[in-house]
Amino acid sequence: MPSQDNQQMFSFEFYPPKTDEGAANLNIVHKTLSALNPEFFSVTFGAGGSTRDKTFDTVVNIQAQGLSAAPHLSCVASTKINIRSILKDYQDHGISRIVALRGDVPSGMMSPGEFRYANELVEFIRQETGDSFHIHVAAYPEIHPQAHSAAEDFKNFKRKVDAGANAAITQYFYNAEAYFYFVDNCEKQGITVPIVPGIMPITQYTQLFRFSEMCGADIPRWMRKRLESYGDDRGAIQAFGTELVSKLCQQLLDGGAPGLHFYTMNQSAPTLAIINNLSL
Repeated sequence: MPSQDNQQMFSFEFYPPKTDEGAANLNIVHKTLSALNPEFFSVTFGAGGSTRDKTFDTVVNIQAQGLSAAPHLSCVASTKINIRSILKDYQDHGISRIVALRGDVPSGMMSPGEFRYANELVEFIRQETGDSFHIHVAAYPEIHPQAHSAAEDFKNFKRKVDAGANAAITQYFYNAEAYFYFVDNCEKQGITVPIVPGIMPITQYTQLFRFSEMCGADIPRWMRKRLESYGDDRGAIQAFGTELVSKLCQQLLDGGAPGLHFYTMNQSAPTLAIINNLSL
């Protein structure tokens, strides 16, 4: 995560709200987290561009309030004409960051579109817009769930960097050693872009388990057993989660991580509780 004087910075991720109530809540969450002066807010993009308009509206609203916004842009099921139009719209609104992803194929859709992988999207953005955008890409310290091997997954990550990515944000994880091992491998291969750990606060076990199954994030056995032992005691789960993730974040920052990117789930309290525990 680039910043002046090597200062470790925060960034926060939202998903586009589906309802007016959700939009009102997100506005409150955004204003609350804005007080921390984050480097940027990112906004997710639904499978196959299913939230394109809502992502655009959310990003433009954040940008209009004086803080940098970074829309996610997935290329699966997209065309070059479609992506070119989206990029122009963002340029016209002063957006200078993009989180470039492959994305998921929507259920029932057979064709992946004109882009197969995220490195092709990064390359296209560079061809179309030069250095207009600071491009973030995804990294997987615990290996992408669809990768055939760790070596193949690392090659895919390197292709994205070679195509012109400026920085990477990792999938969330709860094992700091996985992150440090990944960063060491990058340094050995001459990859020097900032690799920012993605952080997922823990607020409930069932949701975390479901997300982790989908994205391939490992929940260590001891951690799983502890969470299961709390049953439906949400307060105990949140207290344990806050302590655990706070220690993880401190370990990452002490170990040289360039910053932290929080997957907020459109909530401010869990993220604030963690940040308040850090020695900064």
